[in-house]
Amino acid sequence: MKTKVKISEIVDGMEMQFEGSSSLLNIKTGEVTFIPTEYLREAEEGEAFEDLEDWQQEELEEAYDVIENEENYVELPTEFDIHEYRMIENFSYSVEAPKARNSLLRAIQGRGAFRRFKDRVFELDLEEDWYAYRDECYKQIAIEFCEQHDLDYTK
Repeated sequence: MKTKVKISEIVDGMEMQFEGSSSLLNIKTGEVTFIPTEYLREAEEGEAFEDLEDWQQEELEEAYDVIENEENYVELPTEFDIHEYRMIENFSYSVEAPKARNSLLRAIQGRGAFRRFKDRVFELDLEEDWYAYRDECYKQIAIEFCEQHDLDYTK
């Protein structure tokens, strides 16, 4: 029997990604883990970790597990898979009020689009709608990820 993964865990993992780390799903346990890219490199090179702090040892041990059992891990969708700009664009087009829609579409043009979009969403009192839309997009990406990797999931 396959381990069921929680869509909410995958969404949290996708939202918490940052440069310089890998977000991985352990398909045996259903747990999402974040490992600094530096530790994965060190594990590949067989670096010793006895001299490290306890928390660093734990992270490096996890990196070793990823390297030694890579078949148990799948990388979560990255920012390049998520396309948040496309999300804000599609949300903007979905706004029914023409003035608000046009205002959002103007806000997302050029440099600083994300900041202007968030400011405009706030000004137009559309924050709740935006975050509901965004959350649904992330859930859909997580579901597609599970289906692509033949993973059982719970919502």
